[in-house]
Amino acid sequence: MDEESRSLTERLRQESGASVVYERLMATGDLNALAGVLTAPGQPLWARELAAFRLGVAGDRRAFEALVLLLNHRDPQRCASAAHALARLGDPRTARAAAALATNELRVAYALHPIRLLVALRAPEAVPALITTLARRLRPHDPYRRVALACVEGLGALGDERGRAVLNEALAHPPLAAAAAGALKRLPKQ
Repeated sequence: MDEESRSLTERLRQESGASVVYERLMATGDLNALAGVLTAPGQPLWARELAAFRLGVAGDRRAFEALVLLLNHRDPQRCASAAHALARLGDPRTARAAAALATNELRVAYALHPIRLLVALRAPEAVPALITTLARRLRPHDPYRRVALACVEGLGALGDERGRAVLNEALAHPPLAAAAAGALKRLPKQ
């Protein structure tokens, strides 16, 4: 069990009060039973998250919609777990959904994990989404420095020339300058 899975299972065990339902969801190998949790009325959030995570890690695309909703949740731990499962899901819609979440200015406070997911996927949508999001964060007194820093680091990791202009702009912002300089070094030589 990887660290993200361990963290999720412990967090959800606590949320569920170590209930019988939690233990049953953890123990089952029946993907249909897990998928049923996603559509059954009255299920608690922890149960839906656990079912979606387990389905996603198993590559079952029935988890996609639930995982995308969790990727945009106000709780960073839920976002991180959803990103982890989406990265393993292998659904071709994932990058487009993550790009939409990363560039949604109304939900920018929750864009950190969609940005990291885009970088991990190395999808065609990643660089344009990171450029758009970072450019918006370069306004004076923008409160989302962690999102901006994730974009800078992601553009460096992706090493795509299209990020050069916005990374050069980021150099003028002291909290981003060192990371932007490092990211620029990772781009192909001009």
